[in-house]
Amino acid sequence: MVRAAAEGHAMRYDRDGFPIPPGFDAEPPSAPRAAAPRTAGGPPRRGGKRAVLVAVALALLGAIALPEALPLVRHLVVNWSLERAAAREARNDIGGAVAELGRALRWHGPDADLLCSRAMLRLENQDAAGALDDAEAAAAAAPLSPQPLRVRALVRVVLGDAVAALDDAERVVSLATPGDPEALNFRAYVRALVGRDLPGALADIEAAITATGEPSPELLDTRGYVLFLAGRTQEAIDQLNLAIDGMQQHRRRLALLAGRLDRDELARRMRTLDHGLAVMHHHRGLACEKAGLVEQAKQDFDLARRKGFDPSRGIM
Repeated sequence: MVRAAAEGHAMRYDRDGFPIPPGFDAEPPSAPRAAAPRTAGGPPRRGGKRAVLVAVALALLGAIALPEALPLVRHLVVNWSLERAAAREARNDIGGAVAELGRALRWHGPDADLLCSRAMLRLENQDAAGALDDAEAAAAAAPLSPQPLRVRALVRVVLGDAVAALDDAERVVSLATPGDPEALNFRAYVRALVGRDLPGALADIEAAITATGEPSPELLDTRGYVLFLAGRTQEAIDQLNLAIDGMQQHRRRLALLAGRLDRDELARRMRTLDHGLAVMHHHRGLACEKAGLVEQAKQDFDLARRKGFDPSRGIM
């Protein structure tokens, strides 16, 4: 393919200077264009864009002369695109991260993990339709993997398709090892999000916590939210207090890694933890509001908003 392009067709490049694989558009219609980064700074420190472009150009020349060198070009472009996607996500440039994953997919080909990652970013970028397309493609690429179904279920919750979301959650459990706590927690949470079968959701989360012995903040949050929906308000507040305390401890431990972790990687992990805290504070705000703890509820709702709580973007 590369040789045919060199012999009879002009090589095309995307806006960042990478060659476009033959047969692909530089920017497919469904992929949002990258927005300008919201914070200053260039690409990740590891390597440099110029060095990578030189390596790609040299590898491309080798591929023209020796077609079996094409995998090296593909490897370089995909890895660089993934690094840039992670850096853009860390800096809250979600549209840019989506575009970088788009390039990685165009060079790599269909990959369930990459499609799931882009689906979640598209959902956060308020492109639920695009997220559903990616989740569907991931499920087709890896029909026995539960991850595409998890992603698709969350997208369907955002789209208001409760029945389909519950179907996906059921399939996640059926594909997992019997009693798998992550799968049970997921089904419990989807049931809670759509307000269906709360007794089943409570049974799921209790089984998940029993299986783990020492529940994670995420499991405690699910239990607290289900208890709130079931009308057991004080029990819900107690569980959500534990969940928030546990997540804050995780955040403090992560902060201690500053200077030892790559800056963008640290920011990306902090961002993920803050989104988790946003959801937990929103849940506790709901429970406190119901319990008449008006000031505490207001504080929780305000903090949840500041940390990014937004069901329309999949942070729920």
